[in-house]
Formats: sequence, structure tokens, C-alpha cells
Amino acid sequence: MTKNTEISAVLAQRAAQVQRGGARAAVLGVTDGLVSTLCLVVGVGAAGADPKAVLTAGFAGLLAGAISMAAGEWISVKTQVELFQGVLDDLRLAVKKDYHLLQEKLVDDFKEHGMHPDTALSATKDIAANQDEFMSMYSSQIIGINQDELGSPWRAAGSSFVLFTIGALVPLGPWMFGFNDLTAILVAIGLTALAGLFVGGYTARSSGRSVWYGSLRQLLIIVLSAGVTYGIGHIFGVVTA
Repeated sequence: MTKNTEISAVLAQRAAQVQRGGARAAVLGVTDGLVSTLCLVVGVGAAGADPKAVLTAGFAGLLAGAISMAAGEWISVKTQVELFQGVLDDLRLAVKKDYHLLQEKLVDDFKEHGMHPDTALSATKDIAANQDEFMSMYSSQIIGINQDELGSPWRAAGSSFVLFTIGALVPLGPWMFGFNDLTAILVAIGLTALAGLFVGGYTARSSGRSVWYGSLRQLLIIVLSAGVTYGIGHIFGVVTA
């Protein structure tokens, strides 16, 4: 396999992952797990709750968040797939009724992309000899839908559940290993910040952006979120004391 072929294969794989919803589910899942659980345990801890109460609240938040994320992603991707399938069903009807008109459109599209008119016509005739192949080419070339990459609701839901859980375990770690009070809060913020730097950097690198920009953006979100919830929790703890 040549280098150009390898690059094309990697780009195609990345594009397919984005269209299927897997990349979005992964990033949202782990980020939501990190930030929401950190805010929960920091807020409860700052209010003066004992470690067992913090762990109970944290694990309850983990379970609720993971289920909610999985359900949300399943519905989101399922709806996306159904919408795509509706478009493809309409295209299938159009292929039966206006086959020649669609062929002319494909020829025009090939020519707009720089193909010689004779070559465009010849290529379209070859593709049109098989309706399934024509349907696949037309949907991807003209409409922008890859029939083989519509997305998997169960895959998106599963990855969201697992990655949310992994993300949520990071800020829960200090209380799970016996840290208490302010020490546990600071360690949780530090661990979540490190994980956020990695997630932000990886996401930025995958999208071709600056790793530092992605990492620092994620870090800022985590620090601000933790600061706000710590302040609210502390105030609530003082008021109810």
C-alpha cells in the first residue's frame, strides 16, 4: 500500500467515524463524565459532606449521567439514521421514475469536478448499468450520504456509557482511595485537569488544530467549572451549618 493510499484510508476512516456519530459520542461521553462528576463531588465536598456522602453522590451521578448520555446518543443517532434513510428512500423512488434525469445530473457533477465530458458520460453509463451501484454513487456524490456509514445507535450509546463512566471515575478517585476534605477536592481537580488536557489535546490533534489550544481550552473549562461549583457548595455549606 502506497503512502497516498494509506493517507486516503485514514481520512476516509475518520470521516466515517464522524458521520456514524462515534467520534462525537466519545468526546462528549468522556468530557461530560469528567466535568459533571467533578462539579458534583466538588460541590458536595465543599458543602462539608463526609466522604461517604460524596462517594454516594458521585456514584449516583455517574450512573445517572452514563445512562442519560447513552439514551441521548441512541435517540440522536437513531433519529439521524432514520432521516438519512428517508432521504435514501426518496432517492430510490426517483431512481425508478427519473433514472435518465439523475444520470444527466451525475454527468454534470462529474464535469463540474473537472472530468472530460466524454469521460463523464462514459463513466456514468458504466455506473448506471447497475442500479444499486448508481444509487450508491449518486447518494454519496450528489447528496453527500454514504449508505454504508449511516451510523449505529447502539455503538454510539455503548461508547457514551463506557467513556462517561471512565471519565467520571477520575474525579471520584481521591475519595475512593481515602482522601478527605480539601485534599480530596484538590487532587480531584488536578486529576481531572490532567485528563482534560489529554482529551482536549487528542481531540485538537485529530481535527488538525493546535494541540495546545485544545488542551488549554479543556483545562479552562474544567477549572472554571470546579471553581464555580466549589464556591456554590461552600456557600451552601455555610448557610446550612
